[in-house]
Amino acid sequence: MIRESFIFLDKIRHQSEKNIWSQGVHDWNSFMSKKNLFGISPVRKMFYNQQIMDASRALKNYDSSFFKGMSDTWRLYEYFKDDAVFLDIEAINGNITIIGLFDGVNTKTLVKGFNLNKELLKKELSKYKLVITFNGGSFDLPIIKKYFKDILPAVPHIDLRHVCAAIGLKGGLKMIEKELGLKRENKIVDAIYGGDPALLWRKFLATGDRDFIELLVNYNEEDIINLKPIADYSINRLWEKIRRET
Repeated sequence: MIRESFIFLDKIRHQSEKNIWSQGVHDWNSFMSKKNLFGISPVRKMFYNQQIMDASRALKNYDSSFFKGMSDTWRLYEYFKDDAVFLDIEAINGNITIIGLFDGVNTKTLVKGFNLNKELLKKELSKYKLVITFNGGSFDLPIIKKYFKDILPAVPHIDLRHVCAAIGLKGGLKMIEKELGLKRENKIVDAIYGGDPALLWRKFLATGDRDFIELLVNYNEEDIINLKPIADYSINRLWEKIRRET
């Protein structure tokens, strides 16, 4: 997917990329081997050749940070998905209570007052090449930045909310889960506490009962675990949609 993309090149936007594809250039190798391309001057072509060589080197070195500033970061998922982290936070009035991390196999939960601290979170996040959230660009990441300052790694972020919207899957995470037929094992939070994780935290503070923490952790775990099938589905569908429209 990323090797068929040209959106990371300077001043190349979606329409320009479609123009490149329409000329029979479908990957970096064919771009490099093509002497002339309509709409791209020879000087600009040489410049793009160099950018592509730099990008190829970054992939070879497994350096996702090279692509951090590109649009459509979701195109990196296929290449770096084995080293991606699915992240979701729970917060009250901008104060983080829980941060959940899922690497596709295992979950790790950091809870305020127990194991939520800057150094541990920084160590965990440093392992990954991509950070994947749902609405994290507007919610999770800004709060983490405010809460922990410079803790986020210099790797690309994929916000699945925008990916889903681009293929017609709109609404909140639970609505999209339902649309895709994704189930949740623990329905207590929705059934008894109205699907409000903040209420669980307040009840824990009021009672000291750790059962509320356990419910909250389970709720958060299901959030992050369900992000993976959503990513697998929505990213593949969006790529198919874009290529079909060429």
